[in-house]
Amino acid sequence: MHSLSRRLLISVSLPLALFFGIMMLVIDNGFSALSERSLQELLDAQMVSLIAAAEPQQDGSYAPTPQSLDSRLETPRSGLYAQIHGPVRVWRSPSTAGLEAQFGPPLRREQRVRSYGSFGHDRVAIESRAIQFADDPNGNRALTFSIAVSLSPYEEQQWRFRQQLLGWFIGLMLILLLTLAVLLHWVLAPVRRLEREIVEVEEGDSVALGGGYPRELSGVASNLNALLHGERARVARYRDTLGNLAHSLKTPLAVIRASLPPMDSGGAVAREIDRMSDIVDHQLKRAAASGGALLGQAPVEVAQVASELRAALLKVYADKDLSIELAVGKAQFMGDRGDLTELLGNLLENACKWCRSTVRLSATVTEEAEPRERLSLLVEDDGPGISTQDRERVLQRGVRADEKTPGHGLGLAMVRDTVDLYGGRLSIDRSPLGGARILLCLPGR
Repeated sequence: MHSLSRRLLISVSLPLALFFGIMMLVIDNGFSALSERSLQELLDAQMVSLIAAAEPQQDGSYAPTPQSLDSRLETPRSGLYAQIHGPVRVWRSPSTAGLEAQFGPPLRREQRVRSYGSFGHDRVAIESRAIQFADDPNGNRALTFSIAVSLSPYEEQQWRFRQQLLGWFIGLMLILLLTLAVLLHWVLAPVRRLEREIVEVEEGDSVALGGGYPRELSGVASNLNALLHGERARVARYRDTLGNLAHSLKTPLAVIRASLPPMDSGGAVAREIDRMSDIVDHQLKRAAASGGALLGQAPVEVAQVASELRAALLKVYADKDLSIELAVGKAQFMGDRGDLTELLGNLLENACKWCRSTVRLSATVTEEAEPRERLSLLVEDDGPGISTQDRERVLQRGVRADEKTPGHGLGLAMVRDTVDLYGGRLSIDRSPLGGARILLCLPGR
């Protein structure tokens, strides 16, 4: 139901089915009335013929001459039956032979009755009429003339008609719905194109939406393009301003530190200057993080950034028998290259600092995961690891698991802040190598 086309098709098919159902009932009622009228006309015609053919007999009864009867009255079980019920004797047509035919009781003068019954397994419609002949030699006596017609042909005809009617209307409704689906597919093609181009912009395959949209969507497309352009310009201007601010703050701090007497270089003032420098670094790096994949920005190859960091760290820790293993494949990060470099740089540097000999970086992409957690970056080492009670604490700014080790305790805090801005997830566990196992879940493909 999240599809407009499907929702519209369902909303149209329901009243369409209701309309066709009502039309079927109306047409069926009309056909039934026509069949009933045809049956009544047959009964009336046969009744008139039977009355006209009735002749007085020597025993005082009435019976038609064989030459005057309908051929169906002469044929057993033909579906047309007749009876003349008189005071002396009852005459029945030869078609009733072998049937338990009950036409009903005799009627009084001028009575006329229409009823239904069964002759064996055959349902029939029976019409009876009481007639008194003026020239009856036996006096004023009412004769009951009855005609019975089998309903099987009418019921079969009505059943076939209903089957055909249902087939016609189902076929017509399917044709209409198929036609409507084709029209909706054609009408909503620009909407699907807009969705496709937005996905291309999100994945970095395009920098803006195309043109040529219908009037109803052209404004949306142009406004989105303006928004994309403004967002990229705003981020660039914002980062330039932060860079200028960092330079403006660090230079005075460096001058102040250089102005301290040599005997105060390790004193309280120097420590506060170092603390201020660390805070400036942390807050500026946190503010400079994009906070999500920039629309229209090309995805970042994890392998390329990881290789550059690996080469740099091997030089920094050249005095250490160190192995940095990479298993990242073709994974891509949907975000800023600088943010990815900052994330992996902090994690790999910590791993190199604490490991004995091995650091491993692996990357996998899970398409079934949430869009902001599809890229999994896993950094492991064979060092002492991070104890369970310290895993939450080391993510706080300025906190280190080992206070004796040089550092400012900002690396993991920066990583956590950047991951939060991207809407991702960070977890710390113990690696099969023996050391820390840090997992980052970020937007990627």
